[in-house]
Amino acid sequence: MSLARFPVRAVLFDLDGTLLDTIHDLADAANLMLAEMGRAARPLEQIHSFVGKGIPNLVRRCMTEDAAAGEDEIEQAVVVFRRHYALVNGRSTRIYPGVVETLEAMRAMDLRLACVTNKAEAFTLPLLERMGLTPYFGAVVSGDTLPVKKPDPAVLHHACELLGVPSPLALMIGDSANDALAARGAGMPVLLVTYGYSEGMPVDTIECDGLLSVATGALDRIAAA
Repeated sequence: MSLARFPVRAVLFDLDGTLLDTIHDLADAANLMLAEMGRAARPLEQIHSFVGKGIPNLVRRCMTEDAAAGEDEIEQAVVVFRRHYALVNGRSTRIYPGVVETLEAMRAMDLRLACVTNKAEAFTLPLLERMGLTPYFGAVVSGDTLPVKKPDPAVLHHACELLGVPSPLALMIGDSANDALAARGAGMPVLLVTYGYSEGMPVDTIECDGLLSVATGALDRIAAA
């Protein structure tokens, strides 16, 4: 059975869990934060399920999943997390297999590329630079670029505006319901990778246009627009 191909001129990529495996750095920062706040460390698998909606959400879940925490304490914990994460950001991060080959192939196809993430810009831009991915992207939209984050489709519309491509002629590639819902709201197709984070939700239960076991699989889903 042949797979549907999408006529697009741009591809938008999520960052954590799609392009980069960042979980070890996020977990290190989270557990350093918890230790400083007098809380017990959390296992990697649990922190893995907290990733997806940005740092404030990650910190809140670390602080409140099985214990009470006031808003002032959570705000303080966010500041502590950001301080620790700034030091470890990229230290143990790795590029997922097939990502560089996919970006190279898409660039050769004259597709315009953007990174759209819920990670704050202060961490997104240095991480992309450290991993050597910055040159591939004509636009980067971070979690604090606009007043809203994914799943709000406004961030995808903004990325398309920066690239000069209408939203229906863009393809979103991500790893979670945040990406799928944002893409649906923006009127563009969406493919989800099976190796990402997805906030603990089985990725095959998320409504999308297809699943990718490796990034290069996206190349077979693109047609000339």
